[in-house]
Amino acid sequence: MTTTATQRRDTDRYEHGYEQGHDGYAALPGLMRLMSGDEKHGPAATSTLDALWVLYDRVLRVTPATADDPGRDRFLLSKGHGPMAYYAVLAAKGFVPAGWLPGFGSYDSPLGHHPDRVLVPGAEIGSGSLGHGLPIAVGTALGLRAQGLDDPRVWVLVGDAELDEGSNHEAIAYAGPAGLDRLHTVVIDNSSASWALPGGIARRFEAAGWSAATVDGRDHEALYAAFTAPHPGRPRVVVARVEPKDA
Repeated sequence: MTTTATQRRDTDRYEHGYEQGHDGYAALPGLMRLMSGDEKHGPAATSTLDALWVLYDRVLRVTPATADDPGRDRFLLSKGHGPMAYYAVLAAKGFVPAGWLPGFGSYDSPLGHHPDRVLVPGAEIGSGSLGHGLPIAVGTALGLRAQGLDDPRVWVLVGDAELDEGSNHEAIAYAGPAGLDRLHTVVIDNSSASWALPGGIARRFEAAGWSAATVDGRDHEALYAAFTAPHPGRPRVVVARVEPKDA
């Protein structure tokens, strides 16, 4: 992919801005505009933006310097299709250079249409095939427990349509009775699920013993409050409602 002069200028400006303490959230739309590759999932590329920013800016205990630390929080992006917001946030937080963004989706770019954990610094899993992230997160939480690592938290972001998959139902049903209180799930609800009922997502988790909250997925303070609410002995789910994908 050929990088335009405008993209090169914007890349230099964003990278310099972060070094000078630039307001990262305000810069995210510009970072996303650097990714001019053919995005296959437009609504998915933007629906996650606010939840991702609040997590990486205020909640997750992981930095580029601690990305391999056994004591880090683990963040798993299950909603891996349409990863532009994820890449923009990773760039804003220094995990990947902003100079990679204009190559998004090109043959030789590490930033593919689905994140690859081998190629993308900070990515815990390769994702994009729907339905896998939550079961992997349950296994990750169990693995940390088995190692006696009680401090790291496991976060997974899923789309509401992923909950159509049976593997997610099994993960939800298991995690509650298992008391996986280091497990946190963020469901981006943009009315994509095939068999959804209004308000049904949170109730589904609650029936399996989870602590649950439903908030405006664009309200940063509401997201932060829901992400940090105590939930002793139970896994936590936050349903973040955003505009319907076809709106």
